[in-house]
Amino acid sequence: MSPRAGNAGPHTLAFVESPVQLLNVLEWAHVHAPGAGLTLVVLSPVDPMTRGQLRRMAELAREEGYEVRWEEARGGASAPFQTIGGLMGPLRRAERIVMGDPFSRYVQLLLTITRARDLVVVDDGTATMEFVAQLARGERLERWHRRGSRPGPRDLLFAPVSSSARRRLTPGERRRVEIFSSMPIDEAPGGVTVTANDFSWTRTRFGPPRITKSADMVGTSLVETGVVDGERYIDAVRSLAKAHGARRYFAHRRESTDKLHRLAVETGLEIVRPDLPLELIARRGPVGRTILSFPSTVVHTLPLALVGTDVRVAVCDINPEWLTRTASPRAQGFLDGVTGTARDVHRLSAVRAV
Repeated sequence: MSPRAGNAGPHTLAFVESPVQLLNVLEWAHVHAPGAGLTLVVLSPVDPMTRGQLRRMAELAREEGYEVRWEEARGGASAPFQTIGGLMGPLRRAERIVMGDPFSRYVQLLLTITRARDLVVVDDGTATMEFVAQLARGERLERWHRRGSRPGPRDLLFAPVSSSARRRLTPGERRRVEIFSSMPIDEAPGGVTVTANDFSWTRTRFGPPRITKSADMVGTSLVETGVVDGERYIDAVRSLAKAHGARRYFAHRRESTDKLHRLAVETGLEIVRPDLPLELIARRGPVGRTILSFPSTVVHTLPLALVGTDVRVAVCDINPEWLTRTASPRAQGFLDGVTGTARDVHRLSAVRAV
């Protein structure tokens, strides 16, 4: 048994559905090492790229001495019942619950079962900013790019569970809530403890990287989520790559194969599908001297992971003309906020898509 697994501290159950969430649980555990006894539960998604990154991150977690429980949570109609049934015992025994996505219906349902008094939300990027703001205002939990849209039948059916989860995530006399994040949090509700994620585990475990003379680009799934028009996005990537001499394009795990193929053909960029979160890829290197990004989580996390190196992170604003007609009314303001609150980044004006 590893030293961490044998620690006599309170037992912690962590639920993750993406490689970034798993990375940030490891960062949280690194900071809270005395309170180990951590079991990581992977609620595996269907997407092949996400599954692949999760398996690599699960290997790293096991190397660190943590127990990992892989659940095929979406592997058929009966999978949710089997997953939840198998987790009933651990959920009721856990003294602390760590979660990567409080908007997840799976996680919200699990919160109705646990008796844990300590709840921790680890960083899930820009979603964390929106979660904290909604919790502070007492609003229903809803992903930022869906704000303003009419709730569907499934949303209405699940509303009581979501309301219950929001109440559980509100601190009280018998419940402590912590937010562990690298994102700027300005309006945390009273009683919520906010702990900074400075990527100390990542910097200790990997690097420093070899730095190349060229630039790298970071992809985004804003097209796939219906926020940005696909043609405008491809034009913008082409313009940025040409202006800054970018050679590689690190794809977001949710970017479509068709879009990535077009980017390769029309921009000449080498498309890289990372097998780990970008913070680890960049820290291991090699990495470009300049990293170009659109508004996303990495404009906050990469400067922390690469602190002490000569890498410059540059972010390009989203031109309002790129937004789709179906984009949430809050999209532009939210994206501007993501960029405007980022520290240690160089801000680029929105390029003109031609």
